[in-house]
Amino acid sequence: MATTDRQATTLALAHALSAAERGLAVIPLSRTKLPALRSPHRDDPTTPACHGECGRFGHGVYDAARDPARIRELFAAAPWATGYGIACGLPPHHLIGVDLDTKTGTDSSAALRELALRHLFTIPVTVVVLTPSGGRHLWLTGPPDVVVPNSAGRLAPGIDIRGAGGYLVGPGSRTDHGVYSTAPGTAHIVPAACPPALLRLLLPPPRAPHPTPPSTGHHGQGLIQFVLAAHEGQRNTRLFWAACRAYENGIGPALVAPLIDAAVHTGLPEREARATIASAARMSGHRP
Repeated sequence: MATTDRQATTLALAHALSAAERGLAVIPLSRTKLPALRSPHRDDPTTPACHGECGRFGHGVYDAARDPARIRELFAAAPWATGYGIACGLPPHHLIGVDLDTKTGTDSSAALRELALRHLFTIPVTVVVLTPSGGRHLWLTGPPDVVVPNSAGRLAPGIDIRGAGGYLVGPGSRTDHGVYSTAPGTAHIVPAACPPALLRLLLPPPRAPHPTPPSTGHHGQGLIQFVLAAHEGQRNTRLFWAACRAYENGIGPALVAPLIDAAVHTGLPEREARATIASAARMSGHRP
C-alpha cells in the first residue's frame, strides 16, 4: 500500500473514532464510497439473507459500531479503507441525512428552500458536510419511534434522503473525487431536529389495508425473526419497521403479542415495545 493510502486510512480511522465519541455508529468505506468490506456470502447465492447474524464482517451498514475496539477491528480488516460511513436511523441521534446533490443539473438547495416555503418549515442550523462535487449533506435528527426510509429524488430532483439502513460519508473521508469536509462553523454543533413538516414529507404515505387470511403465515414469522435478529441499537428500529409491515399487510393485531415477545427477548423493555408498535399502528392508519 502506498504511503498516501496508509495515511488516508489512519486519518479515516481517527475521524471514525471521533465520530463514535459523538454517539455515531460507523463503518469503513473504500475510495468509491462503498463499504470497504465485501459480503462473506457473495460467492454462495444459496445463503439466506444475513444482516450480520453470522458474526462476520461484510454486511455494510449492519456492521456499524460505536465501540472503539470494534471500529479498530473493522478498519484492521479493511486496511485499504480511506473513509468511513455514518449509519443513519440509529440511537441516540436517529440521524437523517439530506443530500443536496449537484450532479442532476438542478439547484437542489433552491428546491429545498421552495419546499420549506410551501410547507411552512424552517431549515435549521445544523451540521453541514461539503462533498467534493460541491454538494452538501445536512444532518438532522428524527424521533426514536419513526423510521425514515432512504429515497433518491422523491422529495425533489437532486435531493436524496439517507434514513434507516443508509449511511452518510463522514467528514474527513477521502474518495476518488476528493475529501469530504465539515462546513465552517458546523463541526461541533449538535445535529438539529428535523422540522415536523419536513419529516412528514420524508415518510411514505400509509398503504390502504387489504384483507388477508387470519393466519399470519410465513410473512408474520419472517417479521418476528427480523425483530429477534436485532442487535443493540437496532431493536427499536427493527420493531417499528416490522410492525408497520404487519399493519400494512393486515396482520398487525395478530402480531402485536408475538412482536412484543420478540422485542422483549432482544432486551427491549415491554413498555417501550408497546409504544413503538402503537406508533407503527398510527403511522399505518390504524388505531393501536
